[in-house]
Amino acid sequence: DVVETQEHYKSRWRSIWIMYLTMFLSSVGFSIVIMSVWPYLQKIDPTADASFLGWIIASYSIGQMVASPLFGLWSNYRPRREPLVISTAISVAANCLYAYVHVPHSNNKYYMLIARALVGFGAGNVAVVRSYIAGATSLMERTSAMANTSACQAVGFILGPVFQTCFSLIGEEGVTWKFLCLQLNMYTAPVLFGALLGVINIILIFAIFREHRVDDMGRQYTSINSDGEGSDALDQNAEGSIDHVAVVALNILFFVILFVFAVFETIATPLTMDMYSWTRREAVFYNGIILSVIGIESVIVFMVVKTLSKKTGERAILHAGLLIVLVGFFILLPWGKKLPNIQWQEIKNNSIPRTAPSEMLAPFWSSPELQLPSNHTAEPVGCPVTQSWCLNTPMIYLAQYICSDVLIGLGYPVCNVMSYTLYSKVLGPKPQGVYMGWLTASGSGARILGPVFVSQIYTHLGPRWAFSLICGVVVVSLLLLEIVYKRLIAFSVRYGRIQE
Repeated sequence: DVVETQEHYKSRWRSIWIMYLTMFLSSVGFSIVIMSVWPYLQKIDPTADASFLGWIIASYSIGQMVASPLFGLWSNYRPRREPLVISTAISVAANCLYAYVHVPHSNNKYYMLIARALVGFGAGNVAVVRSYIAGATSLMERTSAMANTSACQAVGFILGPVFQTCFSLIGEEGVTWKFLCLQLNMYTAPVLFGALLGVINIILIFAIFREHRVDDMGRQYTSINSDGEGSDALDQNAEGSIDHVAVVALNILFFVILFVFAVFETIATPLTMDMYSWTRREAVFYNGIILSVIGIESVIVFMVVKTLSKKTGERAILHAGLLIVLVGFFILLPWGKKLPNIQWQEIKNNSIPRTAPSEMLAPFWSSPELQLPSNHTAEPVGCPVTQSWCLNTPMIYLAQYICSDVLIGLGYPVCNVMSYTLYSKVLGPKPQGVYMGWLTASGSGARILGPVFVSQIYTHLGPRWAFSLICGVVVVSLLLLEIVYKRLIAFSVRYGRIQE
């Protein structure tokens, strides 16, 4: 029988809710400045170019990848309050540094790079959050708790840009406090707001958060990092070895899941600009709306899988999620005959390659809306002729793109939650900090490599090669899941302590 006092139950779930808040703030810290990084960088340091912007965006994931295993190891041997408070304090300090990167007279871009890397380093505490939730929930509670955690993370990613939009009303100049050397404007206000939320989080961790640990049946017991009351007699549940084949397989699957979603996020803007002749502003605006809808869709999916997993099991849902993602990318493959419009700025006199079919040019010259003024001051739109594949690759229709967005927005959150849930169940009652750190690091690595991969393949070979390779990667991951399917069971089930 599950033995837990009412007071212990309430305290345990209050602590879990604090972890939900920490996860939410971690994702807000990433997304709250993502739309304003580039104009702020140009303002504080005109020497910075677009390639340096890529490093600033990637620095968050690099910092998180480095910090996750370290904080996870720390949480295995010391009270989790320590790494949680220290990591949050690092994020608060990094946000304050970001607000002051305009002060130095030179090398401002490097200070911004350091600030974003430190914010990512502080976000390494998600490994501690996941490991705590895994250890503080029974098997029956685990899927729901992991889904709630992912939902809080998704809501943070959605609301971050909303907060940024609200703060944009302050304007570029804003208010200057000379005695503090602080400019409060549309670029600095969001990070200072994030720092304030971090301080509140630290206060709540001290005031409400308590160490709790239960076994797979929900019975409380103590561990080396616990400050609660419990029964050491239940530590025999930790006897037995972890299935490292299943652990490695889930790390690979999680890497693939985040890799393909990073590819999807990265390719959205350039793909729509090339295929539909959208301007930069239109691409950012329309894709922003699409990503917001996908974010809302993800939160709904997180809530639904909590109920669905009780009927079908996590493995079957993970399998279905990967299949949905595969179909989503398969739909993106160019199938028709119509070619995308070519950017007018590249078509001057005889600059059109002789290999280009003459019939491809007819829509361009005959389309009245594409007759541009002779001084060429308008923004060029369409597929640049410098990308040779634009001359022979069919366009991806808007209906294809929207259908793909919907399917990927459905499959990704399913895979995300199920991989975390299965991972925590395979690890069992032993401290999971380091293992969760490696899982978080693999996800961070995927977010770094995904954009690099797709930018190179898409630019040089086009969408047909890029999306075919992604489909191949997902098919291989499905084969891997089939191979290890029977091994992806809870630790206690594996050792016959409870029924599956």
